[in-house]
Amino acid sequence: MGLLTMVVGLVLFLGTHVLTTLRDTRAAIIARLGESGYKIAYSVIAIVGIYLIGRGFSTYRATEWINVWYPPVAMRHIALGLMLPAIILVVASYIRGRIYATVKHPMLAGVKLWAVLHLLANGDLGSIILFGSVLAWAVYDRISLKSREDPGAPPIPVGGLGNDLVAVVVGTVAYLALAFAFHPLVIGVPVVGV
Repeated sequence: MGLLTMVVGLVLFLGTHVLTTLRDTRAAIIARLGESGYKIAYSVIAIVGIYLIGRGFSTYRATEWINVWYPPVAMRHIALGLMLPAIILVVASYIRGRIYATVKHPMLAGVKLWAVLHLLANGDLGSIILFGSVLAWAVYDRISLKSREDPGAPPIPVGGLGNDLVAVVVGTVAYLALAFAFHPLVIGVPVVGV
């Protein structure tokens, strides 16, 4: 039941994000619901999706675990090390500087790196479905940006090297918080000292 719950959550969460790329459909929904109604519905569906993903994955981990392959232990260490640039990329999508200008879509690059690293470090069916789905969405979204006329991101001013330094510092703090607090306490899987 956990896997099914997680898949429903993924459909809701990633479905809202795919809807964003379908500009004509999105515009029709906004015309029907209004901008505020669309944002409220989008947020509620995405939050329910996140909840179901977390709940389903937790249940799966506790009662339905299915190994598909056994990654080498070294992959965990590689994933832990490369998560730092993944998080910095995500932060750089909001604190825009040269990283943003060079990578163009650092949020999607960071999400893709995050998903690939988790796929390489985890060989169970639930992880493959979860991280594989997110990776597929990120690849799809990046491809869709090439054919869309709008930039696909909020208009945030792009700064210089100072913004990059701030993005690196904030990304490093977020990385440490995720590694030492969030992952072991919320996910239930320690990633440091394993």
